[in-house]
Amino acid sequence: MISTKGRYALRVMIDLSKNGGDGYIPLKDIAERQGISKKYLEIIVKDMVAGGLLVGASGKGGGYKLVRKPEEYSVGEILELMEGTMAPVACLTKDSEECPRADSCMTLPMWSEFDSMVHDFFYGKKLTELIDQ
Repeated sequence: MISTKGRYALRVMIDLSKNGGDGYIPLKDIAERQGISKKYLEIIVKDMVAGGLLVGASGKGGGYKLVRKPEEYSVGEILELMEGTMAPVACLTKDSEECPRADSCMTLPMWSEFDSMVHDFFYGKKLTELIDQ
């Protein structure tokens, strides 16, 4: 399940794509347009800056802007940064130890297929596709 953190991060990215241009957009403006608490957005954009999706500037004329062009962002990278792994089972997470039952697990192929479908769907969808709908 995708939390509000992940969904709101997508809304921030869409807002910046549509309203940002080359300049910085104040967080209060994004919060007002999106109907989201500025306090909650502060937490979200802090993670997005730390994850390299956004850059921020303080002071007059400050705010946030995209690091790359909107078409260069996948929905998957945004969601994974905000949500962590989207693997359906622990044994498929990036840093998991090899499961001792992997060779005999009757469900692992199904979980692997599902994990690939989710990954391919979200990483195959660009931010601009959400904007152009």
